[in-house]
Amino acid sequence: MESKVMTSSKKRALFIDRDGTIVVEPIEDEQVDSFEKLEFLPGVIGNLSFIARTLDFELVMVSNQDGLGTESFPTHTFEGPHQLILRTLEGEGVTFADIIIDTTFEHEHKPTRKPGIALLGKYTAGDYDLANSYVIGDRLTDIQLAKNLGARGILIAPDAEKANDELQAAGLTDWCALVAPDWHRISDFLRGGERQACVERNTAETRISIRLDLDGTGKSHIHTGIGFFDHMLSQIARHGGIDLDIAVEGDLEVDEHHTIEDTGIALGEALYQALGNKRGIDRYGFVLPMDDCQCTVALDFGGRSWLVWDADFHREKIGEMPTEMFFHFFKSLSDGARMNLYISAQGTNEHHKIEGIFKALARAIQQAIRRNVFTYNLPSTKGVL
Repeated sequence: MESKVMTSSKKRALFIDRDGTIVVEPIEDEQVDSFEKLEFLPGVIGNLSFIARTLDFELVMVSNQDGLGTESFPTHTFEGPHQLILRTLEGEGVTFADIIIDTTFEHEHKPTRKPGIALLGKYTAGDYDLANSYVIGDRLTDIQLAKNLGARGILIAPDAEKANDELQAAGLTDWCALVAPDWHRISDFLRGGERQACVERNTAETRISIRLDLDGTGKSHIHTGIGFFDHMLSQIARHGGIDLDIAVEGDLEVDEHHTIEDTGIALGEALYQALGNKRGIDRYGFVLPMDDCQCTVALDFGGRSWLVWDADFHREKIGEMPTEMFFHFFKSLSDGARMNLYISAQGTNEHHKIEGIFKALARAIQQAIRRNVFTYNLPSTKGVL
């Protein structure tokens, strides 16, 4: 039997939009006014059931239904499909503590209409932990509602890049905790939390800043002062499906050693922090062929560092990066991440060989960090990682 995760003495709420979030919003008129138009979003029933069983959120439906009760949208055409939605969810253990529906038109600009909070006074009176509550919806107005409530927003959007651009243009980025393609990702986030890390490492030789999101989309902004190194690090982000920002100021006037080694340490620490308690992760990963090369990277985020290195290079540098520093980077990375790391590469093209290693590392990381919040077990018989 699953037990609920309790996090606060105050109540937390999920303010959930209906059309476009629980059920598909009809394109032609945006009204679910017949049973033929009723269609649940993929994954919503199972994931809402999981959230209701395992988390301590109070569920609140908040919906704009333009002109409900007027001749163009009679109440009786709304009630049948609406009650079927509620009964279907109740059959899976999903009940709403409150259902708040505003019937005004958008052009009326009423404070009762999302993103207005005039109908949500119960939740702003002080009994709810709004800072740790979420608004879930498919429109920017849902994120604006989160801002107005002092909560955070989860935006359902199939195109994350487009959605993030729109959030930034609207000044809502800081209020959006997550852009999710589906309800599976929402469950993962609400149950397992954010898997992000920020690491600052400053020494007399280097100044390093790293931001990492294990559940990103492969975006990266990397500047180490070493072009080939930047290119290799971007492979980790792109092929690992993680977002990675790295900014390094190093003593390159001396040589590249400190910049490369310290970046490895800081990146490893960021991975370690972002993995958190490691519950639900697959823990292990490996892979990759690239043209003339065969590269294998096996890793274990088991909490202990170890590096086995089986790769020889016959050029002094690739780009501006000394090949002798490859070993040092991966040794620093394994130390910082507290992971076992086994690297093997054979091939004739030195560029392909090291690029294959970085891509194999990325794929190994992607596989190992994959998380299943439905089991959420610690992948160890020791009880700790």
